[in-house]
Amino acid sequence: MQSANLTMTESAQRFIDRVLNLHPKLAVFDCDGTLWAGDAGADFFYFEIKRGLLSPEVAKWILARYDGYLAGTVDELSICGEMVTIHEGIPEAEIRALVREFFAAVVEPRIFPEMQELTRRLAVKGCEVWAVSSTNNWVIEEAVTRFAIPLDRVLAATVEIDHGRATKRLLRVPTDELKATAIQEVIARPVDAVFGNSIHDLAMLEIAANPFAINPTPDLEKISRQRNWTTYKPGVRGQGLGNRS
Repeated sequence: MQSANLTMTESAQRFIDRVLNLHPKLAVFDCDGTLWAGDAGADFFYFEIKRGLLSPEVAKWILARYDGYLAGTVDELSICGEMVTIHEGIPEAEIRALVREFFAAVVEPRIFPEMQELTRRLAVKGCEVWAVSSTNNWVIEEAVTRFAIPLDRVLAATVEIDHGRATKRLLRVPTDELKATAIQEVIARPVDAVFGNSIHDLAMLEIAANPFAINPTPDLEKISRQRNWTTYKPGVRGQGLGNRS
């Protein structure tokens, strides 16, 4: 594990202390917009197209689908699944190699330092920490190595791997209510704390003993205020590119 080497602001330290003082035994974190700024799933999508990982035909099709998503004609669940199934036939080793390069160059500079510190300190105190995301599992599994979250505690958009290659067979797409469903089915225990940033995290925030709205989008911020949830807006070292959680 890399050393954080962080100097916490007073507000960041107060937030971390508030969470730690709850002595949570099980905590769940959304990723995009919660642990770092921006949408790593969308950013990797553009990155891999630019780098030629996808065929021109697949790239053209998924770009049109993503434009439809941004225009509101393609739903969240569909686009999150399609952004994983487009890798059909590609060796998983190739995908992971490109993800390592992508994350280090694009997303790592956007990590919220206090969220990184929080996950690490929770782990040290024996809290079981999970990551739940509608972004593909390759990106999230690369990410969690920075947050002291084991790979077997990742619930992300995932396809079956057959003989080392990605398939179109979806295993899981945790978004909206399906985030809560994944937690209930896989973790299957009460969750002490959940951290999320958007309306797509609402269902899993609602099942937490202690919900935390992190850098919330306007719709989630309105709900968190109505329900008196803790809201925290972390600092960031860089700018995000996407806006989907």
